[in-house]
Amino acid sequence: MKSLHLLISGRVQRVWYRDWMVSEARARAIDGWVRNTADGCVEALVSGEAACVDRLVEACRGGPERACVSGIAISPAAAPDQPGFDRIADA
Repeated sequence: MKSLHLLISGRVQRVWYRDWMVSEARARAIDGWVRNTADGCVEALVSGEAACVDRLVEACRGGPERACVSGIAISPAAAPDQPGFDRIADA
């Protein structure tokens, strides 16, 4: 199992990034959450089988069609308390 905190920067708000990420994470059986931040980034906690988490992170570098990701800050994290992957309230 692998758990990561992601801070995704670029044109990632108002381009359906969070809904896209929910769909991608659920398809890979990833637990966690995603939300917008006040500074225009998207923040996420992703947790699951290491290979699945790695594939999701790679997919996040592209994101949905209208997104333009300029970078992803990645750090280790504790696994979420609950299973499933959801959008949560913005930070």
